[in-house]
Amino acid sequence: MKNVLPFIITTFAGISTLIGFLFIYIDKDKEKIIKNSLSFASGVMLCVSIIDLIPESINMLSKSLNKSNVFLYIFISILIGSLIPFIIDKYISKKENDLYRVGLLSMLAIVIHNIPEGIITYLTATTNLKLGITLSIAIALHNVPEGISISVPIYYGTNNKTKAFTMTLISALSEPLGAIIAYIFLKDIITEQIMGIILALTSGIMTNISLIELLPKSLEYKEKKKTIVFFIIGLFFMYISVNIMK
Repeated sequence: MKNVLPFIITTFAGISTLIGFLFIYIDKDKEKIIKNSLSFASGVMLCVSIIDLIPESINMLSKSLNKSNVFLYIFISILIGSLIPFIIDKYISKKENDLYRVGLLSMLAIVIHNIPEGIITYLTATTNLKLGITLSIAIALHNVPEGISISVPIYYGTNNKTKAFTMTLISALSEPLGAIIAYIFLKDIITEQIMGIILALTSGIMTNISLIELLPKSLEYKEKKKTIVFFIIGLFFMYISVNIMK
């Protein structure tokens, strides 16, 4: 039971990503749904990178490295992370259409993000159940727009609900996968230094997708002022969510 409850809590946080899938059932103007969803998700991704992933990476790396090395590791990790979507894009850009590509990139980025997040949630719940529950609720809140960033572009890019659901589910399950990794391998493989590097890499990936993919794609549609408004709403939503965690 000691390990079961933390796993359930972590799974709850991950499965909440599927709530974002429900947005494809909103019976409104297709263009508005795509535009608003992508701009909102862009704000969420950028905010989580800047005010959550990078500070947490600094905190973890500072425990084993001196200050100058910490920022060098973070800079290199973010740089490498920001290049990863470009590399992946070379292999998927010719498949389906542009919206599908954006959704697939989002899914890959969020999977990479959710695994260490699942590790942290599981470990927190193992040592402090109450804090773990609070953390999982906060993570669940920001997993919803992450689910939107996957399901909406994939659905409207392929008109295939099954594909949109499958990709969103893969992202959702990556959170409990992090818990499994923590339970089986943590003591022997995963250190705070490795976690710090992973978080910085993820920050680079998500910043790239936010500013190079999601936001520019949403700005292709009409009413660009409303697009910026939803982007700002995404920033504030994530800011509040992260502060709930703290």
